[in-house]
Amino acid sequence: MSYSRIEIAPSILASDFARLGEEIRAVEAGGADVIHVDVMDGQFVPNISIGIPVVQSLRKATQLPLDVHLMIDRPERFIADFVHAGANRVLVHQEATPHLDRALSMIRELGAEAGAAINPATPVAMLEDVLNIVDTVLVMSVNPGFGGQKFIRGAYQKIRQLNQARARYNASFRIEVDGGVDHGNAAELAQAGANTFVAGTSIFHTPDPAAAARELRKLATDAISQKV
Repeated sequence: MSYSRIEIAPSILASDFARLGEEIRAVEAGGADVIHVDVMDGQFVPNISIGIPVVQSLRKATQLPLDVHLMIDRPERFIADFVHAGANRVLVHQEATPHLDRALSMIRELGAEAGAAINPATPVAMLEDVLNIVDTVLVMSVNPGFGGQKFIRGAYQKIRQLNQARARYNASFRIEVDGGVDHGNAAELAQAGANTFVAGTSIFHTPDPAAAARELRKLATDAISQKV
């Protein structure tokens, strides 16, 4: 199935924005699969980050898919704008909208891949009724809003639960993990069932981001091979 392939998704939130084009080229050289873009509104999360103009600029700077994570209240208000700006995947939070099914359907109708995200305090069961329409489920392994936080170990159990649900329903959604992902936990995350690894600090805050991205993939891929 499609979810068996490991994806490395460097998060530009941790990059040097003054050298963003150079930073993206570095992770492309390291075999990055997608570019993860965190959008924050200062309401749903206690921080403000990039918006639509930056996504438009990123679209011109790379051919890699843009994995746009909307950490904003009522994301359905801006889904079309981000897809038109160049987002290939749009992830919306279960906690941010009372109309999650509608938001996910809107993303797919616009031609992008739809993802549902859950915060550390949100149980997997809250997504039970939309697992049939998602392309990705994003498990937050830190409380969203800031980079460089410590990994919350409860994410492992959520990933295992999603992996079991995926097998039970013979589904093909990817399991993405974001927050505190590094070379020390990549193998265990892959064995739990994670496929897409969002990493910011552990890639961009190193002397060689390309090498860091390659090593992260190797650890995750080797872990799956050993499990099999």
